[in-house]
This record gives sequence, C-alpha cells and structure tokens, in this order.
Amino acid sequence: MKVTRIVANLFTQDPAKAEAFYRDILGLDLAMDHRWIRTYTSAATMPVQVSFASQGGSDTPVPDLSIEVDDLAQALHRMQAAGIPIEYGPTSEPWGVRRFYVRDPLGRLINILQHE
Repeated sequence: MKVTRIVANLFTQDPAKAEAFYRDILGLDLAMDHRWIRTYTSAATMPVQVSFASQGGSDTPVPDLSIEVDDLAQALHRMQAAGIPIEYGPTSEPWGVRRFYVRDPLGRLINILQHE
C-alpha cells in the first residue's frame, strides 16, 4: 500500500468565503462544489507531504498551510492588491526559501513560499 494523496479539510461555516483567496488570488481551480464542501485544485504534480512542527521556522508560529508558488513577487503583489495584511516577511530563510505569511478569509495562517 502507498499513500497517493493527502487532502487538507479545513472547517468553516461558509465554504464560499475561501473563493476570493484560493481561486481569485492564488489561481486554484474549483474542482468540486457540493455547497457544504468546496475543493480547490491545481494541475501541478507534487509529492505527497505532511509536516509536523514545533514552530514555523525563524521562531514564527506554525502555519496552518504552506503553499508553494512559482512567482512569489506576483503572489505578494496579489495579496497586497487585495488588501490582505502581510503578517511576516517577505524574507529569504536560511533553508533556501523566500516566503511571507498571510491569513486567509477564514483566519488561518498561510505560509506562501518559493524555493530559491
């Protein structure tokens, strides 16, 4: 047996609140909408991962999600244009990523990163 996918299921009273952040700003596709659950996807192929942490690195809080992008400057610009406050960064970290933290509309801490 092997794990083929890991899905993050995040509670919210209103799944539609995620639309502007995850679809409009980050560019994910709405793959499934049953009203009580909405699933956003990307066509990118990625390895299965799950992380467990005592801190978020550089003594930051552990983010709820880490989202890797191919253009961090564009992601930062989209967040700022949408009026989303940047809670940490942008900064280059000693382990080879450039990143910043924001909160999604549901209040979850999101680590947006790009490998350098």
